[in-house]
Amino acid sequence: MHHHGYLWTGAKQRFDEEALRRPPHPDPPPAVGRPELAQRYKDVRAEFPVVDLPPLETAYWLIKPGRLVRGTWSEPGEAARWLGARLVEYAPRFMSGADRASTRLAALVDSAAEGLGGGADVSLGFYLERPAYLSLALVCCSPNRAQPDRACPLG
Repeated sequence: MHHHGYLWTGAKQRFDEEALRRPPHPDPPPAVGRPELAQRYKDVRAEFPVVDLPPLETAYWLIKPGRLVRGTWSEPGEAARWLGARLVEYAPRFMSGADRASTRLAALVDSAAEGLGGGADVSLGFYLERPAYLSLALVCCSPNRAQPDRACPLG
């Protein structure tokens, strides 16, 4: 097993585009339904696998293009250290002062290392200034608990 790191930051309004953050339903809408629903289904089906927006379910990062992977580690502690470095990097921009506290950041890193060690994915999100949002994820790969049949996005 190894772990992939993902980072997304952008406008909170774009992050809120939930239709592009969830996989399309396996069954398309009925052919006799409204044409705009059928078109929206086609759009989401085409865009979800390639759009850089964080998926609502962390394991779905694994179906995204490999170019979105920010790092790969074989040890949970290494992946957690990457997460910690990103937290320190972005903490000055966190909207909440409580989120900036070094003890809180250290606790998040420790919790991430523990979770990854047990095979769990880790997903964190923070509001940044100028209504922006930061999403960080560490995803277990080969296999992933929630998506055990998913191939590694890096091949």
